[in-house]
Amino acid sequence: MTLAPHHAAADAQWWQRGTIYQIYPRSFADANGDGVGDLAGIEAHLDHVAALGVDAIWLSPIFPSPMADFGYDVADYCDVSPLFGDLAAFDRLIAAAHARGLKLLLDFVPNHSSDQHPWFQASRSSREDPKRDWYIWRDPAPGGGPPNNWISDFGGSSWEYDDRTGQYYLHAFLKEQPDLNWRNSDLRAAMLDVLRFWFDRGVDGFRIDVLWHIVKADGLPDNPPNPAWHAGITERDKLIQAYSTDQPEAHDIAAEFRAVADDYGARVLVGEIFLPNDRLVRWYGAPERPEVHLPFNFALIETAWDAPTLARVIDDYERSIPTHGWPNWVIGSHDAPRIAARVGEAQARVAATLLLTLRGTPTLYQGDEIGIGPVTIPPDRIRDPQHFRQPNLDIGRDRSRTPMAWDDGAHAGFSRTEPWLPLHDDWRMRNVAAQARDPRSMLSLYRDLLALRRATPALSRGFYAPAEADIDVLAFERTFGDDRLLVALNLSALPRRLILPAGTTIAAVMHSTLPPRTPDGTLAPDEGLILRLIPA
Repeated sequence: MTLAPHHAAADAQWWQRGTIYQIYPRSFADANGDGVGDLAGIEAHLDHVAALGVDAIWLSPIFPSPMADFGYDVADYCDVSPLFGDLAAFDRLIAAAHARGLKLLLDFVPNHSSDQHPWFQASRSSREDPKRDWYIWRDPAPGGGPPNNWISDFGGSSWEYDDRTGQYYLHAFLKEQPDLNWRNSDLRAAMLDVLRFWFDRGVDGFRIDVLWHIVKADGLPDNPPNPAWHAGITERDKLIQAYSTDQPEAHDIAAEFRAVADDYGARVLVGEIFLPNDRLVRWYGAPERPEVHLPFNFALIETAWDAPTLARVIDDYERSIPTHGWPNWVIGSHDAPRIAARVGEAQARVAATLLLTLRGTPTLYQGDEIGIGPVTIPPDRIRDPQHFRQPNLDIGRDRSRTPMAWDDGAHAGFSRTEPWLPLHDDWRMRNVAAQARDPRSMLSLYRDLLALRRATPALSRGFYAPAEADIDVLAFERTFGDDRLLVALNLSALPRRLILPAGTTIAAVMHSTLPPRTPDGTLAPDEGLILRLIPA
């Protein structure tokens, strides 16, 4: 396969060369002893993040919120929730991050606010209020009931009736999260000012929540039914979200976001967008009118863990990226099952190698670097509203949001009191302090891979091309200048052949997920290798 010249980045920006580390603030570190993580706790553990070898941290929402959806229901876009600290604590955190060479990204939530936001309180007060049109209100259907058939992503109707004014308001998620009306120019201007507020405080970029939801089709027509729906998947998927998401007008808004970011220099925008490749890559925009720098690519989270499927998904994604685009990859987040729970401990090491050797910007999720896997959440400790809306599906996200384990002391060093969610079952052995002492631990693996990536231009910004491989093996090359690397990942629990590209031989074993050994033409079970090649 021949790839175009743009598939290497000779003069890469920091966000192309670097790696992003997602922090879920509630669960990272608790400095004040209330059982919930906070900004001071993050600041106290920045040395861990810096030593890991990443380049930026992304914080899930820290804004004032009633916490109906744990911060994704924002009641004030320009302040910090007292649960996490205050603006002074934020300023200290960003200064401490920058002092360690770390960038800081915030989570921007533009599709909806909290129903406690003053904007919505004004909007629902009267049909004549100046902010009425800042949200999406409609009369009941002609025969009564919701204005259309749209289903909330959390199940149930996307419409909530409000007795005060006799209309329904739209909410793509919980009823406590009313959707903002981005067709209103005043709302649009106010939200762009939110970006400027945080850029002025030194923020280096934003991850933009559910960006593809941000505009709804004019007229709000019914969404078509999904013929593939069955009772084992979410109620949301009964319909195809043809008119409630991914509307053409949303790209103008993304371009406005980008224009604001570009006014501040080397900033980055990461858009949360769950779409097929052909629609996902449209969010890069055009060279003359760019949109987000990185439309989030969730392919590794959503794809079956087998070599042929992964190879096809990776190659398809690579082919889809425009000349001016740059890829990105993620294997875990606060919304997704833990990678170690999904594929097991041994393959989680292989997954880390894949994430950190593919072309593009990787995003790590806190706790994956110590291999947090299955977590037991007793029924009385479940907190996620998504679980309670559709409990029979077991799609709660709590197991991905459990606290970090820093040591084997009380409450794993996370807090002085019982954490808001339970720790993972094996936290006394699986914690940062224990793994930092073990050169074969998951933490050491991540540190080694990140150091290698940083020191090796072929990995951080080189070309990508698929390579011939044995059954159950995923293999590809990364090249930059005369440097030629082969990444070979055995996705099975059986030995497999190591196939070298024709005319090459091994100059050095740069990394293995297993103890070092002399290459013998095979891959051990669950082994990932990074090899430097030279002409035979």
